[in-house]
Amino acid sequence: MITGKKIYKRYGKVEVLKGVDVEIGRGEVVAIVGPSGSGKSTLLHILGTLDKADMGEVSMNNVIINSLSGKKLAAFRNKHIGFVFQFHHLLPEFSALENVSIPAWLAGRKKPEVKAEAEKLLTMLGLSQRMDNKPNQLSGGEQQRVAVARALINKPDIIFADEPTGNLDSANAKDLHQLFFDLREQFSQTFLIVTHNEELAQLSDRVLHMKDGKIVQ
Repeated sequence: MITGKKIYKRYGKVEVLKGVDVEIGRGEVVAIVGPSGSGKSTLLHILGTLDKADMGEVSMNNVIINSLSGKKLAAFRNKHIGFVFQFHHLLPEFSALENVSIPAWLAGRKKPEVKAEAEKLLTMLGLSQRMDNKPNQLSGGEQQRVAVARALINKPDIIFADEPTGNLDSANAKDLHQLFFDLREQFSQTFLIVTHNEELAQLSDRVLHMKDGKIVQ
């Protein structure tokens, strides 16, 4: 479904990615692990179109996405890709329901349809009583579930998660792990997860180990 071929990336004099090849199939939960500075997040951001490779090709559903730019790239990202980050990046002035709805509003979907879908997702994620709460009224685990609902609202082909449990205690981290696999079972949702959490990594279908800018066996 998504493929990266010979991906190189340099920041200044530092070569962060050194010809990485990667392929993720539909419905897979794949973890990327490795020491700090190994290139994990850089690879995730390039595959997720948040950054551009210096060399190489990224394709999804037979579309070469690193050839897109501007509005076409933004539209593709909004429709096909969801993101969950360590820091939830929820907008503090908006309610949970509104935060979840934002990507769908940006996609031009009708507000009644968006509201119904956002309510359905928040209910499924155990937040039916928290829809009108703003982020500062939610626990860390609740905020991360709102972020997951926001990532799902446009029914993306893949969700990229960058250290999604990094700010959660062990109980909430475990709940989030289970949530990812529940979503895979219900929706055949694809996940690519950068993590230091060995438990989450070992639960995944595959673990990609990175070292010094390469995927190693």
